[in-house]
Amino acid sequence: MPQATLLNNIDHKNLRIITKHGADYGDNVGFTNTFPAEFQNLQAHYPIVFRELDENNFDAIAILGLTPDENLFLGAHGWDASYIPVMIQRQPFLIGQSDDQLMVHFFSDSPKVSKSADEGEPVFLEHGGPTPYLENINSLLSAIHQGMNDLQTFIKTLREHDLLESFVVDIELNDGSKSRLDGFYTIKLSALQNLSASTLETMNRSGHLQSIYMVIASMSNFGSLVYRKNRRNAERA
Repeated sequence: MPQATLLNNIDHKNLRIITKHGADYGDNVGFTNTFPAEFQNLQAHYPIVFRELDENNFDAIAILGLTPDENLFLGAHGWDASYIPVMIQRQPFLIGQSDDQLMVHFFSDSPKVSKSADEGEPVFLEHGGPTPYLENINSLLSAIHQGMNDLQTFIKTLREHDLLESFVVDIELNDGSKSRLDGFYTIKLSALQNLSASTLETMNRSGHLQSIYMVIASMSNFGSLVYRKNRRNAERA
């Protein structure tokens, strides 16, 4: 597994990051992690589902393609959607721990790291301060850190009320090929409909009810993924 490097303005004073999106820059992935605060922006484009990591642990992901290494939102001119998931935007940076403090790290071997002095966004100003680009990255990382903490509370609420159920998506493309997406979870509508008024009010006040509705709304985007896949196959034919 790649090791992350602690960012500093001395060793990395000339660091530049390529902000374009494409397969050559590591963006050809079939899903990305997400969190409730992002669901409203995501649901217009991507299916939002849950994945069981182990017996007591789930995460939330936005589906980008029909296979693990396929991003159907990558086009000839970059990212083909008006909203790019935060976990994609923040690449190659992440929050890491150094001496019990949360610090900005980055993957130095990422294809997003520019090898040219003329390509990419500078991370530091000439005298060592953060550029507007790095300030934006810091904001994204802060949102991710808080969002992942909020996600655990959200998942706990879903599990307490039996609101998660597994599902499969059977896909048949225009060329006759078939595939199945499985191993994911979504909102159990029958359980949601049977919640008491007091439980719904509590979930509404916490913001969890809106997040639930965003997940439900996002499921129609599986049809959009199939459309994108058929269009890509036709273009390559």
